Formats: sequence, C-alpha cells, structure tokens
Amino acid sequence: MGFKAYIIGTCDTKAAELRYVRGLLQAAGLDTVIVDVGTRGGDHGTADIRAVDVAACHPDGPQEVFVNDRGRAVAAMAEALRGLLASRSDIGGVIGLGGSGGTALITPAMRDLDVGVPKVMVSTVASGNVAPYVGPSDIAMIYSVTDVAGINRISRRVLGNAANALAGMLKGHIPEVDDGKPAIGLSMFGVTTDCVGQVTRVLESDYDCLVFHATGTGGQSMEKLADSGMITGLLDITTTEICDLFMGGIFSAGEERLDVVARTAVPYVGSVGALDMVNFGALDTVPAAYRQRLLYEHNPQVTLMRTTPEENARMGRWIGEKLNRCKGPVRFLLPEGGVSLLDAPGQPFHDPEADAALFEALEETVEQTAQRQLIRYPFNINDPEFATALVEHFRDIMSTDPRRPN
Repeated sequence: MGFKAYIIGTCDTKAAELRYVRGLLQAAGLDTVIVDVGTRGGDHGTADIRAVDVAACHPDGPQEVFVNDRGRAVAAMAEALRGLLASRSDIGGVIGLGGSGGTALITPAMRDLDVGVPKVMVSTVASGNVAPYVGPSDIAMIYSVTDVAGINRISRRVLGNAANALAGMLKGHIPEVDDGKPAIGLSMFGVTTDCVGQVTRVLESDYDCLVFHATGTGGQSMEKLADSGMITGLLDITTTEICDLFMGGIFSAGEERLDVVARTAVPYVGSVGALDMVNFGALDTVPAAYRQRLLYEHNPQVTLMRTTPEENARMGRWIGEKLNRCKGPVRFLLPEGGVSLLDAPGQPFHDPEADAALFEALEETVEQTAQRQLIRYPFNINDPEFATALVEHFRDIMSTDPRRPN
C-alpha cells in the first residue's frame, strides 16, 4: 500500500482550503486523503473520511463527539482522530488547517505519530506559544497570517507554501545511515555543555549520542524516545527542568519527568545539572515574589534565579522518590564542587549550603541497592574527572546487556 498525504480540517468551514491543498499535493504526484473533523456531523462532499467515520473511532463511541457543547465535542473529536490515525497504515505525512480549536483538535493525533513522519500544521495561533500544540514532537507550525477562512491573496500563498513543504518532505530523499550504533539520550543546558561535550566525545564511537536541550520539551522529547524504545540508555546529566516545575519557571517538563525511567527500566545515569537555577523570561517578567532573590541575566530573554537550600531539599526528596520507583539500573552522581558553570567557586551562583541540602535530601530519600546507587564526587559537574565518572558508570550499567557495546 502506498503512503498518502493526509489533509485534516473541518469540512463545514474549511472545505475550499482543504481542496486547494489537495490540488497542490496531487499536482506534485501524491495520493491524498481528506479527513473531516467537524463536530457538527453531516456529509459535505469533500472528505474521503467523513466526520462520522472519525467519530466512530472514539473509544466510547460517536455519541461522545456529537454533543451540544463545543468544548466537549472538540476534545472528544481529538481523541477520535488519535484513534483513526493510529489505525491507518498508509500515512506518509499529515497537514492540518485550523484556528485555535482546530489546532487543539488536530495536533494531539500528530504528536502520536513517530518522530520523522512529516507533520505540518497551518494555524492562526502559530505565532504565539506553540509548546502546548507541538510538545515533544516534530510538528512544523506555520502561521496562517489571515484566518483560515477562504482562499485569498494571502492564504493562497501561505497554504501553498505549506502544501509544497509537505510535498517536499514526502518526495525528498533522506539517506539512511545504519551504523549499527544504539542510540542514547543526554540532557544538556548551556551551563553543563562542557560536561556533556566531554561525555559525548568519549561515547560517540560506540553510541549514537542524541543531546536534548533541557527546556521542558527537551526532557519530554528525550523520555518519549526512551518510552518508544528508540533510546537504549540515558545520561540525564541536566535535570534542571525540575526547578522550573517547582518554582514556576518557563522550562518545566511537568510532573511526569523521570516516570519513563521507572516504567521502562531503561539504563539510567543521572545527575543534578543546573538544579541551581530557575528560568524566567526577560528580567521584567520575573514574578514579584522573586524580585529580591539572587537573579542573573543569562541574556535579554532569559533570567536565572538561584535556588535556595529549602528549595533544593524539596527537589532532592522529589527526585529521590522518583528514583526509588525505578526497576532498572540507576547511578545518580553528585558533584560536590558545583552543579553548573555558575555554581563553581567564584561564580555568582556558588552556594555550597544549597548544594549540600540537595545532596543530603537525596541521600535521606533514595533507597540504595546494588541496582540503585548515589555516588558523590569532589568535582564541579563540568570538570573532566566528573565526566569520566559519568562515562565509567554508564559503560558499567550498559555492559550488563551483551547486545550493547562495552
């Protein structure tokens, strides 16, 4: 069965736009499928898969979709669309068209698709915060400029560019490289770059090293790939996203951070990288309650706040409880010389008392076993000796599987 371009939108309001995109994709030689996700039902003569057929994929039946409550209907149709796309074996790529409701409806199903499957979302909200829509996936968001409400001199170009972008993704050749190396995930921040770089340079001869920026979605993406089995081991050196979860920063990965490690038993070497800082936007966006704290302007768009001993103790207990649920091999390394570039002696965030509170809370909480260990080292996280220790522990836990290089 050949792969097809799926075009998704509400046929009761966007039929002309959906047909326009289909025409461009067909002109490029692609087979297409228009999917109607309208929540009013009806057959508008445009769709290859009607709204009623999509709704039938809802786990509780189509009656959950066609209700007299738009919010409920949109949420239910989003769930139904996830079921529909999961059932199809001919999806080559997906393009969605929508406003705020359509974007919220279509993107959850896009996120379910494997990384690498082309995904384009033309949306009226794509110039704002798109993290809730994109999440840990590779959706390409394109701002529609005008509303998605008819074909005009602006929408013709924007929709045309989006259609041609999807066509290029589907028809373009990406050389496959299979070097036989298993993939591993590493978490990094600017203030732990030296450490991760040293680790990567040592391991890259044996592993395909995937480095994730710890900006919330970075941690989510890393764990999503581990959950899918695409990553065979984790070097979670930079757990800073937990600071933003606790203190309301802009780079939280959510309450689920580390849950994948417990659920999958993926081999895990972790550390406390950048747990000295909470991330906010520009200086004037720092919440009033934090204005008198120790702040550092990382750049005009990012302001960092030093975490306190009390906050570090809370995070240490939270991390420890997560690690206790892990069934696979765990090594969690503690750098006594500082948890980031800014936490080194003489640097603005150097605070041995705060670090000690973090380490002590971890040691009091983690139930250590032969499989689950905390190890202290008298180095800063970016020192070569600490990077060497991370590599040694990672090679040790990975060597327990004969299929992995040691």
